Amino acid sequence: MAADVDVSKWSGEGAFTQTLIDQLKNIDGLALVRVEDAPASRSEADYNFMSNEIFVAFETGTRQEPMRRLGLFPGTRTVSYKKMTILDLEAQLSSMPEIGSPDYSDSGMLQYLRTERIIPPYQTKGYKLVELVRIYEAVR
Repeated sequence: MAADVDVSKWSGEGAFTQTLIDQLKNIDGLALVRVEDAPASRSEADYNFMSNEIFVAFETGTRQEPMRRLGLFPGTRTVSYKKMTILDLEAQLSSMPEIGSPDYSDSGMLQYLRTERIIPPYQTKGYKLVELVRIYEAVR
């Protein structure tokens, strides 16, 4: 099942961000992917710093677990669980050659930092494009 993608708060800038979105759409276990521009973006004469944030919501499932009521009577209860975690997402993205391993990761966030040298036509001075993308788990 493909994840729903919300890009209404994203300007559309960032080639690596677009690559991430295209790959996240096809990962099983994701229910929602929301992309936003981060307020840290800025532009100077020699470089352009762009920061984007991606929020992902994981699909949930249910399972039956045995339990005892009042410590005496056996029964079952329905428990919901997430089908994926941020660490599972990291493993899947790391196995994709166009994405690779994140530059920083912990149990709550993945961070990618990509740089690219841009040389415009007509021998004008080039600039460095720095793209920072952070992936968080969305709270629903």
